Amino acid sequence: MTERYRYDVEVLHLLVSPAHAYFGRARDGAADVPTTDADRVALVAGKGIVGDRFFGKAAHMDAAVTVMAVEALEEIASDLAAAPFDPLLTRRNVMLRGAQLHPLLGLEFELESAGDVVRLKAGRPAHPCAWMDRMLAPGAHAAMRGRGGVRCQVLSDGVLHRGPAVLVSPVLLEPDRAGEATIRRPSRLP
Repeated sequence: MTERYRYDVEVLHLLVSPAHAYFGRARDGAADVPTTDADRVALVAGKGIVGDRFFGKAAHMDAAVTVMAVEALEEIASDLAAAPFDPLLTRRNVMLRGAQLHPLLGLEFELESAGDVVRLKAGRPAHPCAWMDRMLAPGAHAAMRGRGGVRCQVLSDGVLHRGPAVLVSPVLLEPDRAGEATIRRPSRLP
C-alpha cells in the first residue's frame, strides 16, 4: 500500500462558469459571462464540476478541473510589483492556500472538506493564457508559466466545500536545513 500524507489546506475559492470569458482578442475585453464563487461544488467522476464550462466535454475529461495555490499568485504579484490580484480573474476552478501542487503532477490525490472527499488526478500544468497580461498585470502571462496550477481529472463523485480542508497526497514534504519545505517522493508509489 502506498503511504499517504495529510496536509492542512484551505479552499479559498470555488469558481464555476458556464462559458468561456477569455476568447478573441484581449484588447476587445473579456466576455460578460456570469461566474459563481461558490461555497460548495459538486464533482462527477470523469466529467468535472457540475455547471462549469468544461463539464462533460470530451476534450477536457482528463483536465476538467483547474487547481491553483494562491501563494503562487501572491508571489507573481510581488515579482511584478503589482497590487494583489483577484484570484477569480485567473479562471482557475479551485484556489487553495497551503498546497504545493506541482509535485502532484501525474499523481492521484484527495481533497477532504466538511466531511466530504473528492479524488483527483493532477494530469498536467495549467498553463496561463495571454489574457493574464490584460486581466492581472502586464507581464503576468510570462510570470505565471510554471506557476499556474494543475489541470485535474475527477476520479470520484463528491462535493468540495470552501473553508478548511485536508490534501491527502503520496508526496512527502520535509523541511531542509534552512527550514524551507523540500519535496521527496515516497519510495513506494503506485
